[in-house]
Amino acid sequence: MKDIQMVDLSTQYLKIKPAIDDAINSVFQSSTFIGGVEVESFSSELASYLNTTHVIPCANGTDALQIALMALDLKSGDEVITPSFTYIATTEVIALLGLTPVFVEVDPSTFCISPEAIENAITSRTKAIVPVHLFGQAADLNAIMSIANKHNLFVIEDNAQAIGSDFHLNDGSVQKTGTLGHIGCTSFFPSKNLGCYGDGGALYTNDAKLAKKIKMIANHGQEKKYVHDIVGCNSRLDAIQAAILRIKLRQLDNYIDARRAVAAAYDNAFAQIPGVEIPFRNVYSKHVFHQYTLKLTLYDRAALQAHLKDAGIPTMIYYPIAAHRQNMFSHFKLNDINLPISDELCSQVLSLPIHTELDEEQLSYIIENFKSFFK
Repeated sequence: MKDIQMVDLSTQYLKIKPAIDDAINSVFQSSTFIGGVEVESFSSELASYLNTTHVIPCANGTDALQIALMALDLKSGDEVITPSFTYIATTEVIALLGLTPVFVEVDPSTFCISPEAIENAITSRTKAIVPVHLFGQAADLNAIMSIANKHNLFVIEDNAQAIGSDFHLNDGSVQKTGTLGHIGCTSFFPSKNLGCYGDGGALYTNDAKLAKKIKMIANHGQEKKYVHDIVGCNSRLDAIQAAILRIKLRQLDNYIDARRAVAAAYDNAFAQIPGVEIPFRNVYSKHVFHQYTLKLTLYDRAALQAHLKDAGIPTMIYYPIAAHRQNMFSHFKLNDINLPISDELCSQVLSLPIHTELDEEQLSYIIENFKSFFK
């Protein structure tokens, strides 16, 4: 049996090696390493897949979030509501821009931001909401967009872990996550469901004015070369990564199906173990399982991790410390914030290997060794 990994990018690459190698070689032959046909084509193809009007590639997912906030013309001290149970990139860019992060609670089942908590946190200084579609599960955008429209707030979707997920709106229509808010942001970090072989990210929007501004911000604040109208940054997806992503985008739905198959096998094996909660599926979207994350309510997580490690099975904790507990935000005086669900999740969650290349032998081995801990 092959060694088990959290993500097996090597085996995935071998299955698409001829196409990937040809794509990379074509970039070398053209010697257009920044911009050019590959970046433009990927932008167009991703826009078509998402059924959105504008896709603006950038250097990474964190840049995407920063650029999105910069495009909204927010002022120092403006408040941005965001979950505390998330990767730090979602929240650090808020503070980086001199804005005030307002950390709120998540739903204990979906792990995504609670609409009720959003509503309760809104003040006269609130300007935006950044919901995170965590682990491949969509936040409740029906409720969130309703709240945003009611209070005239911007919504930036952190879609880094849920690209490809279908969301069912109250009117019966279906849209891809990341395309319902004012701006969607994603990461193409290699381990993502749609990942490149380096760093990369993108923003998407149906608003032409926002798209124009986002493009300018990502390109030193210029629309015309050497004419800089606004303060921007330098954030771009290189042509090699774009060429790789064009190949992998064609496989994205197949990759999602493979992840869902692994998740279904885990569900069937673990659903009846007391004190082990399998991932929840909400009714308004399709989980794409960037991570398969269990909640352990009765057991010693460290002991289970050690048991699996002894068997050669890796695990991960996403995330061991909530954002509002991080030292980087200490100047916001968050000691009085009470987010018991987020804190509890940090002590209970455990993610198992899930990727497109897990074979039946590996999957059975993981399940057998996981279940043996509880005997």
